[in-house]
Amino acid sequence: MARSGLADAARVAHWADAALGPGSEGARADGKATLSDATAERAARDLGLTVAQVRADWDTARLAGLIEVHGDSARPGWRLRAWDRDDSAVLRGWVALFDAWSLAHAELSEREPAAVAEVVSAMPQVLSFLQLSAGPVPVEQLLDLLEQRVVELRTERCEIPYGPQPEPVEQPEAPDAPLAPLLDWALHALASVGALTYGDGHATLTPLGSWAVWVKLEQICVAAQSPAGNIEAVAEEMLRGCAQLRPNAARAEYRAWLAARPVGSAVTELIAAARGDDALLRGLAFEALRVVGAPAEPDVRAVADEPTLRPYALLWLAEHDGVDPEDAHEVLTREEATWLWVDTAAAVADHGEAPMLVRHLESAVQPTVPMLLDEVRAVGHPRTVQVLVALAAAHPDPALAKAVRRAAFQVHTGGN
Repeated sequence: MARSGLADAARVAHWADAALGPGSEGARADGKATLSDATAERAARDLGLTVAQVRADWDTARLAGLIEVHGDSARPGWRLRAWDRDDSAVLRGWVALFDAWSLAHAELSEREPAAVAEVVSAMPQVLSFLQLSAGPVPVEQLLDLLEQRVVELRTERCEIPYGPQPEPVEQPEAPDAPLAPLLDWALHALASVGALTYGDGHATLTPLGSWAVWVKLEQICVAAQSPAGNIEAVAEEMLRGCAQLRPNAARAEYRAWLAARPVGSAVTELIAAARGDDALLRGLAFEALRVVGAPAEPDVRAVADEPTLRPYALLWLAEHDGVDPEDAHEVLTREEATWLWVDTAAAVADHGEAPMLVRHLESAVQPTVPMLLDEVRAVGHPRTVQVLVALAAAHPDPALAKAVRRAAFQVHTGGN
């Protein structure tokens, strides 16, 4: 259903990607990333549509993330790139359109903006009622619910001042203007994006609309059940809070944290945390990015050239492309694998116990310790000396510990 509903928008987006090309002026003639008249007419001719249809489909594509606006220019979004191979990209695009239903259908110009805003804020409760009803609901019943919710919103905004109150505090009143026209507008708008059907005095959620409302309710529940209570924390603090959790509990915490904020800002925060000095947070940040999934791909790909993040990013991208996690390390060069070994050892040295550091030796790609030490010294990881010193102190074999200490000294002094 999502593919069908967005098919026309995807068609225009694919046309723009192929016909306009990088740097084209056609999609930004007015400085707002809308189609110029000439480009819209060209698209209409090529696609056998009217200019009005092209513009409507272009707007839908923007709302669904098939076309992304950057400043005064527009370019294909990751969802368009993943359209044919990733169902989740299609569903995320439709949910983005669903979230923007009030922009997809112009409101009544004669109504006060404040009244329109109140109705938009109240509609989630109306949609939840429709979802629970699982069938046609009379518009009169929805109107009663809408009026109640608007009163509740006004009550929530009511501020009672501290101190003496010589005059009674004015209580919010029921809407003084009929909400029926705005409810009619909202239902038509939601119908236009495929969330419900509306006619004969009744509204009914489509299966796709019911699914979307259920997903929203589930996200609220997940966010409310943050197992470790880190949902309000910034990414770095949240990751530190997850450091002692078992993998399943940590993933539940990541999901709760992600459900409480926009995906784009969450990914930005996680990557910023990964750039820090704490190697443990670097690994945990990319575990959280695995929970994000496809929406994180452009940002992860963008940091694949940063030496500190490259091994993590390459492994993430390989797994995202379907490589078995046990085989993903094969995408790394020997040098990248060695750098990752040192970075992981730094995390173990800082946060783990000595036996864990000794066991970490077994994960090295080098077949012998002397080869490992030679290559560790060559990769130039900033924590090399500290890792080798900690490993020498932890290892029970005196001869091996001596060799590791010698390597640490040579790295520290720059000798051979």
